[in-house]
Amino acid sequence: MSSTKPHLNLVVIGHVDHGKSTLTGHLLFKAGFIDEKKLREIEEEAKKRGQESFKYAWLLDKLKEERERGLTIDLSFMRFETKKYYFTIIDAPGHRDFVKNMITGASQADAALLVVSAKKGEYEAGMSEEGQTREHIILAKTMG
Repeated sequence: MSSTKPHLNLVVIGHVDHGKSTLTGHLLFKAGFIDEKKLREIEEEAKKRGQESFKYAWLLDKLKEERERGLTIDLSFMRFETKKYYFTIIDAPGHRDFVKNMITGASQADAALLVVSAKKGEYEAGMSEEGQTREHIILAKTMG
């Protein structure tokens, strides 16, 4: 990595099951930062477990427990570069039991991408008093 490009850390935050890992994995693949072979390997593994819809999330969710439970537990980091920048994407967990991990990721970030489901009921759950969308917004704002 050349030191002439700025480096940006971007944390992906939001309520549990709103698609943070899936969105991030899909975007990284579509942008060409994940090769076809790697995606095919993960897709085959997901098919064997009957969880093919998780293939993009599994690009980031690598722990056995994450794949078994279908949710992010620990932070996942993906590094890539563009013509102008170096990026580190930090995929943070959305489940309230792992908010400490989200805080760790957000504290390292220069910016945050908030993922919010538009599905009826899911949006409301995230914005409820106990919802993680609301909590993640407050935590990210608090950290600047």
